[in-house]
Amino acid sequence: QVQLVESGGGVVQAGGSLRLSCAASGSIFRINSMGWYRQAPGKQRELVAVIASGGSTNYADSVKGRFTISRDNAKNTVYLQMNSLKPEDTAVYYCNAAITPGWSVKSYTHWGQGTQVTVSS
Repeated sequence: QVQLVESGGGVVQAGGSLRLSCAASGSIFRINSMGWYRQAPGKQRELVAVIASGGSTNYADSVKGRFTISRDNAKNTVYLQMNSLKPEDTAVYYCNAAITPGWSVKSYTHWGQGTQVTVSS
């Protein structure tokens, strides 16, 4: 089994910063893409940022220039540095990873449990 465990959410004032972490554990042969999604109340889950195994990144337009995604392959961990936070960034943030387990040649999508980020005005 594979688990994704997130940490780093919390409450911050507008203009502040937070850093989210997500560590993958379990039967892992290879981690392919890793990313962050978010879901605000009454809205659909949306992509925030994604990073490929080779390090290329993609961001939602709403967070470009403010958020930075990175990964530490040795630790099976992905990070999301969030700066200049706005009230509209308030949401539950979910970690996502495409992982090839030790017992298969296929890649499977896994989700973390979510971590709340609240930005007060």
